[in-house]
Amino acid sequence: MSTNSKLMTNWRWWLCSLLFVATTVNYLDRQVLSLTYEEFIKPEFHWTDDHYGTITAFFSIFYAICCLFAGKFVDWMGTKKGYLIAIGVWSAGACLHAACGWATAHLTGMESVAAMRAVEIGSNAALAISTTSVYLFLLCRGILALGEAGNFPAAIKVTAEYFPKKDRAFATSIFNAGASVGALAAPLCIPPLAKALGWEWAFIIIGGLGFIWMFFWAFMYDKPEESKRVNAAEIEYIHQDDAAEAAEKAAIAAEKSIPMLQCFGYKQTWAFITGKFFTDGVWWFFLFWAPSYFSNQFNAPATSGLGQALIFTLYAIVTVVSIGGGYLPKIFVDKKGMNPYAGRMLAMLIFAFFPIAALFAQPLGIHFNSPWWPAILIGLAAAGHQAWSANLFSTIGDMFPKSTIATVTGIGAMAGGVGSMFIQKIAGKLFTYSEQMGDAFTFLGFSGKPAGYFIMFCFCGIAYLIAWSIMKALVPKYKPIEA
Repeated sequence: MSTNSKLMTNWRWWLCSLLFVATTVNYLDRQVLSLTYEEFIKPEFHWTDDHYGTITAFFSIFYAICCLFAGKFVDWMGTKKGYLIAIGVWSAGACLHAACGWATAHLTGMESVAAMRAVEIGSNAALAISTTSVYLFLLCRGILALGEAGNFPAAIKVTAEYFPKKDRAFATSIFNAGASVGALAAPLCIPPLAKALGWEWAFIIIGGLGFIWMFFWAFMYDKPEESKRVNAAEIEYIHQDDAAEAAEKAAIAAEKSIPMLQCFGYKQTWAFITGKFFTDGVWWFFLFWAPSYFSNQFNAPATSGLGQALIFTLYAIVTVVSIGGGYLPKIFVDKKGMNPYAGRMLAMLIFAFFPIAALFAQPLGIHFNSPWWPAILIGLAAAGHQAWSANLFSTIGDMFPKSTIATVTGIGAMAGGVGSMFIQKIAGKLFTYSEQMGDAFTFLGFSGKPAGYFIMFCFCGIAYLIAWSIMKALVPKYKPIEA
């Protein structure tokens, strides 16, 4: 066995590194719009925050819808072709954003993009430009969402093909770290690109990374048995638990699956729906609106060193603090002897208090006239979400038979998309309205747009406790469902 270990190839880890890069690019492409919106896109197309809210709301719900079908598409096409198509579609969608300026000028009869920018605010021409451009961006965001929905199903499938059970969690944690790396890298590279070359080139260059990735994937990936870079020892290692997996799959196949409509008859399903509906939108709100918030409230645009440092710090906190999300319930179960569901719910209650930090972001930031307080506190709130989310997904396995887990996960993803759509749209309308009303719009000592931000932070701060309370009321104790 030791001889085989020495001679065994390790091609699976090279593929895992490719999955990491793909996930990093996935999050980079997703953030180009939020990091170029306030300084470049908003003035060029005469947008309001309501326009931006419409676009982010559409992305949220359409991404959720696509996620319902992405896994089946990857299974149908196969891992190699499925992943190539997914990243090809989202990279094309990312690059197409760059053509929105030219297309808007052409469709509205403007001579150039510069002429669009010079149009009088509030005029009919400005209205035509904003309306046309919003529809074009919606199209591009739709293409981006369609492709990006395939990333995680494809990556999970690769880990199942190339790693034995004992290594899959570690491999998944490696490629999933790309989400954090992408969030950290985005403020350091996207704003400088937009400032130096124009916002269009930020979309093209970041989007083009996906096409480069496709080249490596096409030549590096084959199924283990068909790959010239995987020897017999590594194949034996990969398939070491095939017999056990076959028995498990046979047991799952024999297990009666619960139809989707029947799932809605269980309180456990509604508990999961509640957890996703109230909280998914909070994460997307911080992701899409934080750069705009720092620019508006503290004159720290994303192209400034301060703006980049603030966003980087926020996601650095998320990355570091959220790591403990999966360990806390393990302590409750192993050390305290709690059943998994009770341990997870207790951990989720603890993590539900983290977002309360967002309630103090606006007051402390304004009182001390420093954006660092909001950056740190929003980072803690967002870290709480990541830890909450990891445990929320695990409650499905606690309650439902394996044959129904994917169905309930899809229902929850849709609920999260709907909730996120509402939050994004409400935020956009609220920020536009509060800015227009000025001092006439007040909330707990704040007026104008700062009052709008504080209202949203208040909801984000208490959303998790509301969700947890409803979940606990629906399912007060461990009660698994039998098919």
